[in-house]
Amino acid sequence: MKVSEKDKSILRRLAERQAEIASLPIHKEKATEWTRHNANKPGRPLVWINEIPWHEMDVNGELELQTSDSYCREIEQTLRRTIYQWNHLPADMVVDAKFYSPLVIQDTGFGIDEDVEVVQTDAKNNIISRNFHSQIDNEKDLEKIKTPVLIHDEEASEQNYQLTLEIFGDLLSVEKIGIVHRWFAPWDELIRWWDVQKALLDLVMRPELVHQAMERLVNAHLSRLQQWRDLNLLSSTNGNHRVGSGGLGYTNELPQKDFDPARVRTIDQWGCATAQIFCDVSPDMHEEFALQYERRWLEQFGLTYYGCCEPLHNKIDILKSIPNLRKISMSPWADVAKMVENTNGQYILSHKPNPAIFAVAPWNSQQARKNLVEVLEQTKNNTVEVIMKDISTVRYEPQRLWEWSEIAMNVVQSVE
Repeated sequence: MKVSEKDKSILRRLAERQAEIASLPIHKEKATEWTRHNANKPGRPLVWINEIPWHEMDVNGELELQTSDSYCREIEQTLRRTIYQWNHLPADMVVDAKFYSPLVIQDTGFGIDEDVEVVQTDAKNNIISRNFHSQIDNEKDLEKIKTPVLIHDEEASEQNYQLTLEIFGDLLSVEKIGIVHRWFAPWDELIRWWDVQKALLDLVMRPELVHQAMERLVNAHLSRLQQWRDLNLLSSTNGNHRVGSGGLGYTNELPQKDFDPARVRTIDQWGCATAQIFCDVSPDMHEEFALQYERRWLEQFGLTYYGCCEPLHNKIDILKSIPNLRKISMSPWADVAKMVENTNGQYILSHKPNPAIFAVAPWNSQQARKNLVEVLEQTKNNTVEVIMKDISTVRYEPQRLWEWSEIAMNVVQSVE
């Protein structure tokens, strides 16, 4: 594969800018702060912004792609978004003088795709409303769920790596990267094939069928996990990588003391799990139909994170059974006072402010500040991260998110 001089020049200019940013001392300081934070040690809350509506964020062509080759455009998009975020909404992000070249992994998947109707309010937005059509009605239908088969295309991985190295390897450290961290949410998948209301009703009406489905799906996930090991596809999570639905994975507790960098194990990584659809499911049923299966995944990792959008304040007792649990998601619907009381400082609280604040007209920065102050006042004796995510819109006013970043940093830096 050849890269035109024009494309190469564009990418080199962006890579040089990222290298300049990464050379600033603040990034080592931020990495140290994330390490302290992930050890659940006292300090100010950290702020990270993720899941940004990039289709609404461009200003003066900063995000406009200029390369022509499809592979170069993927690289360019990553570089431009990193630089843009640093320029406008950095919060506690860390910029490395690195660029990761992903391994080319073929995965056959679970053999069943969602049958869905979608409704879009903005053709440029990948956030859509879905109506799932049920494909699982009986025990026979569970056979539709297959075990994935993986193949590592080593030649393609090496070609991509060498090409990236050739383009700007003298400016950024280019590293191959495999499976760093994988979202484990079997219930997110199951409801797409089963239908949300029907699946929840079947927790009561047909519990044995639900157990059979979870057993089959989790076994398929665990088989994929074993193939990652067998094919040596795992990479370290300890660094500038997202963990669960929370912040960055810097830690001095991973990898393990007997770590072999030539063969990363899951015990050297962060793990995570979530059952978002179980918002109103009782703790007992959450344990029976979700957590007992999720533990089979989580117990294989060195440190773990639990949760996403589901409120978990009444489920802390069952979550304590998770090996090496370090962080718990505190969604916009969580009872903050109960989270503080029930966790008792044992876990890091991963606070998720409600991103709906950006969809309201007019933009109310004072309310955004008030919301943060109220939560951080209640959690001041806990280790807390503030993760702004799931941002479906800023009403094409990216300055809203820029301002929120400034507000959040001002608030967390004033926490005593």
